[in-house]
Amino acid sequence: MKIVLVEDDEKISSFIAKGFKELGYIIQVFDNGEDAYYFLMNENYDIAIIDIMLPKLNGFELIQKLRERSNKIPIIVLSAKNATDDKVKGLELGADDYLTKPFAFSELLSRINAIYRRVNNIKETVLQYADLSLDILTREVTKADKKIELQKKEYSLLEYLMRNAGRIVTKTMILESIWGYDFDPQTNVVDVLIHRLRKKIDDPFEKKLIHTVHGVGYVLKEK
Repeated sequence: MKIVLVEDDEKISSFIAKGFKELGYIIQVFDNGEDAYYFLMNENYDIAIIDIMLPKLNGFELIQKLRERSNKIPIIVLSAKNATDDKVKGLELGADDYLTKPFAFSELLSRINAIYRRVNNIKETVLQYADLSLDILTREVTKADKKIELQKKEYSLLEYLMRNAGRIVTKTMILESIWGYDFDPQTNVVDVLIHRLRKKIDDPFEKKLIHTVHGVGYVLKEK
């Protein structure tokens, strides 16, 4: 999942960013509404977390401008302003949820996952392909009923492949999904990560699922 955080309190933004990075998510942080606005109008991210009291363009103004220009990115307002009028205003402007400070990271994560599932019409929390299973809530991966331990990037790659099972994905698509827009297109990091994932997902098992499409990319499928 790719997240944009708009928060001018460095302590809070560092805390949130650290939490999501530890889970393998991509997170882009801005300390003002103006820079966040131009980024969100030009980049495709999954969800935005927006504070209200921001310099240059406050959170309410940012949400309003995004919605006026038909930007439909899901938005969670994260603010110390806990008055009912502020919550109503944020939701009426187009926010999907409103969380007041102080907050628990686990609650923020739970709300983000709930919005992501709703927006993407995900009714089940388990991705299943052939005998491979991935639980997006517990992050548990099994194949042929055997539990497989994955590192953060390995998990992110497998989730991306499973969400696109049967479709060819290019190296650029994988880079953008797992590392975000700031990457070196000449890097071999995707090949290295695919190799590591194959050693855990395919090598110990008879059924191979990760296949190379030479000159194009990779595909998760049964032969």
